[in-house]
Amino acid sequence: MNSLLTAFQIESYRENGYLLIENFLNESELTFWREAVTEAMEERQGRKMPGSDVMVGGDDGINKDSDYFARVFDQMLNLWQTNDKIKQIMLDNKLGKMVADLAGWEGTRIWHDQALVKRPWANPTSWHLDTPFWSFSDRRALSVWVALDDATLENGCLYFIPGSFNSTTFENPGIGKNMDAIFDFYPQFIHSKSVAVPMKAGSCSFHNGLTIHGAGANMTNGFRRAMTCAYMPDGATFNGIKNILTDDQVSKLQIGDKLCDDSQNPLIYSRT
Repeated sequence: MNSLLTAFQIESYRENGYLLIENFLNESELTFWREAVTEAMEERQGRKMPGSDVMVGGDDGINKDSDYFARVFDQMLNLWQTNDKIKQIMLDNKLGKMVADLAGWEGTRIWHDQALVKRPWANPTSWHLDTPFWSFSDRRALSVWVALDDATLENGCLYFIPGSFNSTTFENPGIGKNMDAIFDFYPQFIHSKSVAVPMKAGSCSFHNGLTIHGAGANMTNGFRRAMTCAYMPDGATFNGIKNILTDDQVSKLQIGDKLCDDSQNPLIYSRT
């Protein structure tokens, strides 16, 4: 794993809200990640999350226009909780340190991982933010997005609006049919230039959860697979949003309580 960050890369991330890292995984690591994700998804038998009866493509109550969203990508979350190989991958403290260095915090906890698979001819992923979906509110929160197949202009690579995280808030249109819905919330970016970030399999990008981003349609007859993970700082507190938490977990939380359950949000790196 190419886990060493330069000062230039950290500065670029903090200026733009995203960072591409070429050749993040070597060939053997990429093979392991691919096999682990395939195995973990097959074990789920279509269930989106552990302990949930919501199936891939079903209405999870989070994203708008559920029929359209079901044709954007297949999504399975917290595979680390049900597959030991994914657990080995996601709990790697080298990843946790990279995240801490980019975000500028002291300790890194996993919020959730997710496999994202654009099927052949899949719909585009409309412009959106990540952090407003989550059960904590922190402007530094971020995700890693690892390409398991080449992500190209033709099959749905990521796009970002550089620097947008500096002035977005926690309002979010969700992922729906209209690519431009985000600009109803953030009209100051309607004339901004977006940046496409195609990448070879084994490369990755990091992006701030308040960076406006999306992905193109899959205009090919092949799959575009990615493995991602969202991170939060150690000490993050519950904001009242359920997101991936179970009803039982939410019932035991008050707004302002720390999200520090290692069985749900493991601490994978600490500077102390």
